[in-house]
Amino acid sequence: MEQSAPPRRITIVDVAEHANVSTTTVSKVLRNAYGVSPAMQAKVRKSMSDLGYRPHAAARGLRGRTYTIGLMLPDIRNPFFPEIIDGANEVLDATDYQILLGPARNVREIEHRVTEAMIDRSMDGLILIVPAATPTELEQTARAVPVVVVARHLRSTLLDTVVTDDVAGAALVVDHLADLGHRRIAHIAHAESQRHLVTTMPNTIRAEGYRQAMRARGLGDEIDVVATTYSKEGGYLGARQLLARSRRPTAIFAGADIAAMGALEAIADAGLSVPGDISVVGYDNTDFAALGGIGLTSVEQGGRQMGSDAARLLLERIDDRAKPSRLISLSPTLVVRRSSAPPPR
Repeated sequence: MEQSAPPRRITIVDVAEHANVSTTTVSKVLRNAYGVSPAMQAKVRKSMSDLGYRPHAAARGLRGRTYTIGLMLPDIRNPFFPEIIDGANEVLDATDYQILLGPARNVREIEHRVTEAMIDRSMDGLILIVPAATPTELEQTARAVPVVVVARHLRSTLLDTVVTDDVAGAALVVDHLADLGHRRIAHIAHAESQRHLVTTMPNTIRAEGYRQAMRARGLGDEIDVVATTYSKEGGYLGARQLLARSRRPTAIFAGADIAAMGALEAIADAGLSVPGDISVVGYDNTDFAALGGIGLTSVEQGGRQMGSDAARLLLERIDDRAKPSRLISLSPTLVVRRSSAPPPR
C-alpha cells in the first residue's frame, strides 16, 4: 500500500499570502519590530493561528536567526534572579523569542562553558546576569553575539548594561537604621577574590556604599564587614561571627535577601529575637521578604524592571548591531517592614 506524503510545513510565505501582506511584514511581526500597527499584528497572528504556522528554528538559524535568547544566571537558588527572568519574559512574550536558561553555579569555568554553548547553538543574543568574566572576555563574547549584562557595573562600547545604583541602595539601609538610633550597624558582604571583579560587582559596590554611608553619618569607627557569600549558608556564618563579637552589633545589613535568611536563622538559634534584640535588613526585596512570618525590611532594586530593560535593549541590539551602547541605572527604594526597629536600650 502506497504511503501518503507527509503534510507540507506551513511557511512564512503561506502566512503572508493568507494575511494578504508581505513576507517582510510577517517577519517584523515575528520579531516584534517597530513599524507594525497593533491591527496588523493581530491580523498576521490570526493567520498564523488559522494556518497552524510554527516557526522552524533550524531553518531560521540557517537564515541567521533562531529566535532564541540565552540567559546565564550564576545561582538558580537565589530568589532574586527569577524576578529578572520574569521581567525579560514580559517583554519577550510579545515576540517569537524564547529564553533558554544556563545556570553557572557560581563557578567561572562553568559560566564560560555555558556562554560558549549558547554561542555555538546560534542563539540570537545573550543576557548575562552578574557574569564573572573579565571585561575583555565579555567584549569578545559581544563581538560574536549581541550581549546585555545585568547587575555588573561596567561600561563598554560593545554591549549594553542594566544596573541598580548600589551605592545609593546601601545608603538607604544605613540611613534608615541610623535614623532609628542604631550605631553598631554591621554588614554581611560577599567575598570577592578575583581582582578584575572588585570595582564592578554589585556586592563590592554595596560594601563600599555601606562604608561611605557609615562615614557620612559619623559612624566610621563602627564599620564592621564580614565577607562570606550571598547564600543562606553565608548569611548564617556571617551572622554567627557578628554575634560572637564582644560588642555585638544592634543591626545587620545583609547584602542580599538570601543572606538575610541565613542571618535570621542564626539569630534565632542564638536565642535572640528580631527586631527586639537585633534588627536585620536585606537587599533585593524578593517575594519571601514580604511573607508574614518574616517581614524583612529590604532594598527594592527592581528585578523585574531590570529584566524587561535587558530584554528590550537586547532586541534593539539584535536588530541593529551598530547601535551606541547604553547603560540603564535604576534608582532603588527601601521597603520597611517589621525586621527593623530602634535598638534595645
